[in-house]
Order: sequence, then structure tokens, then C-alpha cells
Amino acid sequence: MSPVIPSTMKALVIEDDPRRVEVKDHPVPSIADDEILVKTVAVSQNPTDFKHVDWVRIGRRGSVLGCDFSGIVVKVGKNVTSRKVGDRVSGFVHGGAWPDEGAFAEYLRTPAELVWPVPDSLKHEEAATLNCAFWTAVQALFHPTRLGLVEPPEKAKNSEWVLIYGGSSSVGQCAVQLAHLAGYKVVSTASPRNHELVKSLGADAVFDYKDPEVISKIKQATGDAVKYVLDTISEGDSQRISAESLGPQGGTVIVLLKPQPEATSRKDVKLQHTLLYTVLGREFDYGPGADYPVAPEDRAHMVQFLTKMPKFIEDGSIKPLKVRLWEGGLNAIPEGLQYMREGKVSAEKIVYRI
Repeated sequence: MSPVIPSTMKALVIEDDPRRVEVKDHPVPSIADDEILVKTVAVSQNPTDFKHVDWVRIGRRGSVLGCDFSGIVVKVGKNVTSRKVGDRVSGFVHGGAWPDEGAFAEYLRTPAELVWPVPDSLKHEEAATLNCAFWTAVQALFHPTRLGLVEPPEKAKNSEWVLIYGGSSSVGQCAVQLAHLAGYKVVSTASPRNHELVKSLGADAVFDYKDPEVISKIKQATGDAVKYVLDTISEGDSQRISAESLGPQGGTVIVLLKPQPEATSRKDVKLQHTLLYTVLGREFDYGPGADYPVAPEDRAHMVQFLTKMPKFIEDGSIKPLKVRLWEGGLNAIPEGLQYMREGKVSAEKIVYRI
């Protein structure tokens, strides 16, 4: 028997005058023929969430905040055959942009092909940590128009070096695991307190990003053979260190924030931005002059990768990020967002039960 679905729900909605988020009664979204409706069980928090509140140019008044979720399917569109009512699923949506999309709510809509089945061995709280950060790492490392690395379960034939700048960040932890799984040698940067964590995820060498000799140490450890770079921080001095750490052949540095061409004088280095929202199949703008059209190739790449997720988790190849369960559900999220704004989150994911 299908569950009874209400017409309204509690959701964390962006409001203006003053700019804020507020838990409000909000319509339960309707679904299209290729979509599913999910009853949210757990959600996790990302920097993009508070940025959609703080940056008026990207966050829309009346939209539901939140990107990462895990929950139970309660309704399927008439064309959906891959999911059924009762399935445990997890995924990523573009919170803060539209009133009918967002994870920080009791229910959410999403394309059926853009969720992955959560194995029984994984808690919803853990599953919620493997979406925005994990998918970003997948896109940056493996998409043919980004770094284009060999994609697991295939293995790179040559033991090439990949630099993951910011290996203890959420994206960094996922990227270290993925690059290691794909057979690459991984060098990374992190605060000394997180070196052992990053090594436990598969990094062969880790250095303090604040060390003034960090570039020379990376070059020495890798034989000056870094061929690929993902900069998961993309601000401060990170783009300079990332670019200068590439070997003499040069190459591409994938960045998650705006490229800073002035960061390096090297002409053989390309700084390339990647933005995960392009996988969702919806045109959007990310501020003045930043219009993103529908990108079917980005969506198709992610759809095929998500089919591999359950096996990677079940065989232990991919581990969820450390969960910090923040008590209080939807009502507590504004407090958690402020905690993240203040830079207090380190090597963990803030997760809420809804």
C-alpha cells in the first residue's frame, strides 16, 4: 500500500527582509513522469548551502535550501521503472534555487536516475555524506572534459601521480579515495592533525599546506611527476600551490571556485572550473554573467557512475565521511550553517535527521 502523502510539509525556506532561512509550511512538490518523491530521513550540509542564503545573486527567495539527502521513495512517476515505493535512496538536488527543489524538507522531488540505492549496511546519515562532495570529486576526476582519469573499477595502467589539494575537505576525502581506487598514486595537502586520516583513505604522501616548502616537498616526493591536480579549496594560496606543483609537462588544475589566472605565471597550466549543478539537467544561472545551459553529457556521465555506488560501498572501496549528527532536525540547520560559516568544520560532515 502506498503511503499517504500530505499536501504540505515543513521545509527550510529562504526569505528576505532580512535575509534568512526559516522553517515554514511549504507545498509538497509534484513529480514529473521520470521523477520520484522521497520522504527525507537524513540530510547533510555543504558550504554551498549557506552561500545560497548569503549570496542574493544565486539564492532565490521562496526556494527550499539543501542539496544532500537520503530517504525512502514514497511515489514514482509513471515512466519510472528503476525505483519503487519503499526503496532506500540517496542523492543530490539544487537547493536554494527553486521552490520545488531542495533537500532540507520533509519531502523532495528528484529524477529517478539521479539517485543511488542505499545498501542495508549503510545508515541514512552515512549515505547523506556521499553526494555533493562525492559527486563533485567524480565529475572533477573522471569526466572526459575535466581531468579525464581512468574510471574505477578500471585501473590506470601507469602509476601516475595525482595531487588532491585539501585532502581532508569533504571533496578531498572523496577524491583521495576515488583516485586511489582508480590505481593512481595520490599526493595531498592537509593540516598536520589530518595527515593520518588522509593517508588512511589512500594518499601515498601528505604535506602541510602552510609549509613554505610545500611545493618542493611535493615535487621531491613525486619525482616532479604530478600530472593531474584537483584543488578542492580553490582560494587563498591553493591555486598557486596547485599550479606550481605540476610536473614539467604542465597540465590542468580543476578548481571548485572561480579560477585565478594571476595565481601562476606558468603558460603550460590551465585552471578549469567545475560546478556540480550541471549534472542535474536543469538550466540555471549562478550570478551575473554565469548562465549555465542544460548539459546532457554531464548528466549522462553521473548517471552511469551512480550505478557503481552500491558495489563500491559494499566491498569497502568507498567509505562514508565522518558524521557529526547535529540534533534538532530542520530547526537546527540555521545554527549548523553559522557554525560552518565561521570555519569550524574540519574533516567531518554535519548531518541532520528530518
